[in-house]
Amino acid sequence: MKMIFFGPPGSGKGTQAKLIAKKLNILHLSTGDILRDKFDDSDKLSKQLKKIISSGNLVSDKIINQIISNKLISKVSSAGYILDGYPRTISQSEYLLSFMKNNNIIIDLIFDFKIDFKIVKERIIHRSLKEKRSDDNLDSIKTRIDNYSKETYPVSQFFYNNFSQNYFTIDASQEVLHIQKELMKIIKKGEN
Repeated sequence: MKMIFFGPPGSGKGTQAKLIAKKLNILHLSTGDILRDKFDDSDKLSKQLKKIISSGNLVSDKIINQIISNKLISKVSSAGYILDGYPRTISQSEYLLSFMKNNNIIIDLIFDFKIDFKIVKERIIHRSLKEKRSDDNLDSIKTRIDNYSKETYPVSQFFYNNFSQNYFTIDASQEVLHIQKELMKIIKKGEN
């Protein structure tokens, strides 16, 4: 099973991706986690990433595309995966669709997590206190929500327009367990 999760930061898509990936025994490909893991390195790219991410800005398409495409064709991805936080731009979407076509990869399901931005802010502030993430501060939150509205929301609409049969909207303001049950119900139907 190969899936894409869309939604603004703080919508719970990452939490659900982790839960569903574990339940289905597939890979959770979170660009955020991959990039945060890169922070442990002390090379030039790591320093660039720290500056970009802590300011709430997005990493270049070229870097992200390379990281994701390598993961998609790796052996660990053969059982399936959830793309969480990718694609975020039309350019990334075009790259992904071309890459998938060239490698005979089909996306089974696409989920779009919808939520009020006031709830997003509250969740991210709560998360920053709990997880001590440097990219979860008020300025960063505003930048990330603005970036989502300008760049990623149009991508989710692009996928809706082109993959409407496999595209599902999720009310992300619900409780975690309720959302997980809703996702699993749709996934079970998709497996048949």
